Amino acid sequence: MTKNLGHRKLSKTGSHRRAMFSNMATSLLLHEKVTTTLPKAKELRRVVEGVINDAKKGRWLQVRRVVRIKTVYHKVFDVLAPRYKTRPGGCTRILKLGCRKGDASEVALVKLVE
Repeated sequence: MTKNLGHRKLSKTGSHRRAMFSNMATSLLLHEKVTTTLPKAKELRRVVEGVINDAKKGRWLQVRRVVRIKTVYHKVFDVLAPRYKTRPGGCTRILKLGCRKGDASEVALVKLVE
């Protein structure tokens, strides 16, 4: 019997989903905020908080699997991991922005907390 594995498929293949969230996580870690649809924002939160937790524990290779740009990679370890060292979790915040005009999908802003 097939069970739900705990993540949203978002009508994409696994490789497309991994690449999309890798790019979105890199953008979020670089600019510290990103605007996207609400279901993608909720999944992006899981990815980014996992990256920050791995960086806090010094897991270089696990962070490298998601963040592939060198400047963002160094920013995670030099700036973000020390910033959230004492915080047990909840490094991101999702703010709902309303509906998009073209297709009426819910849009949200994902940002890193201070």
